[in-house]
Amino acid sequence: MLMRTDPFREIDRLTEQFFGTTARPAVTHLDAYRDGDYFYAAFDLPGVDPDSIDCTVERNVLTVRAERRRPAGDNVELVAAERPMGTFTRQLFLGDTLDTDKLEAGYENGVLTLRIPISERAKPRRIAVTANGNGRREISA
Repeated sequence: MLMRTDPFREIDRLTEQFFGTTARPAVTHLDAYRDGDYFYAAFDLPGVDPDSIDCTVERNVLTVRAERRRPAGDNVELVAAERPMGTFTRQLFLGDTLDTDKLEAGYENGVLTLRIPISERAKPRRIAVTANGNGRREISA
């Protein structure tokens, strides 16, 4: 059995994975955490124009898409091109315990921060236990 190898194929695959392509955008890095009654997701998007950021929620799937472009013009001469450019995207699958109707987004210092409140039905609540005269206990919510 004969196998052909292309030493540059693996480099091309890794480059596409890191920088992304038009058909398959690069992944955006994030931190996600809960603080009290809110869930936060912070996405690294340095150098991105805030107008290019697109956040959508559909069926509890949050999609963040942004684009970073190189300077263009007649007098622009590219000397070095090391920063990743193009489209960046990330999807998060949100639980039913989050109230996506009240999602808030802010962009500061190259970080997109989303704040999603925890829904009321997911918060702990106290259950009242009452006793009637015959020794049985009735439970009411």
